[in-house]
Amino acid sequence: MRIVVAIGGSILVQDYSHDKYQEYSEILKDLSSEHEIFVVVGGGRPARDYIGLARNLGAGEAKCDDVGIEVTRINAKMMLLALGDYGYQKVPHNFQEALEYSATGKIIVMGGTEPAHSTDAVSAILAEFVNADLLINLTSVDGMYTKDPNKFDDAELVSEVTATYLLDFIKDKEVKAGTYEFFDQTAVQMIKRSELETVIANGNDPKNLIKAINGEKIGTRVISG
Repeated sequence: MRIVVAIGGSILVQDYSHDKYQEYSEILKDLSSEHEIFVVVGGGRPARDYIGLARNLGAGEAKCDDVGIEVTRINAKMMLLALGDYGYQKVPHNFQEALEYSATGKIIVMGGTEPAHSTDAVSAILAEFVNADLLINLTSVDGMYTKDPNKFDDAELVSEVTATYLLDFIKDKEVKAGTYEFFDQTAVQMIKRSELETVIANGNDPKNLIKAINGEKIGTRVISG
């Protein structure tokens, strides 16, 4: 399969340890023997910190986004260091470059592309652009819940949801630089119009990537409709 994997920055950058990069790189290397892999990495706390600094200096949202994008590209370079020869050692700045680099047969790793597009959106657009068979979004939660699980004990994990319902569920989320939570509207719109098979799962356990690819029941599966 041709697979796009989005990995949240909060998953990869934990106390500036290399551990998660190493764990994911080993799994991605194994998967690349059977699948064509594209990876999109987020910015995490470092991006939010720098965005906050830029905002305090009077930068507008587009410039704050640009700062965050640079951080995601640094995170992408760290993943490429972990992948070594398995990864194409240049971070694409756009979708055409990602597609061109993939002709090498190596794992492609990228960060953000342009202001107003979170890396969730980038991964969904990339999946459409390269005609991926599967989009996997690995985040810091188990999937979509009926309520905020950090605030409500009766919150329930939704195992399957339509793109239309998910779009309505997140419609009131903030869209400022560095505030994307769970998933953003652009990402879901792309998933809906392209009928992309999508799985949202907890990325704190890198093995969940393997489970999602194998079709095991995990996280939230987004279906067309």
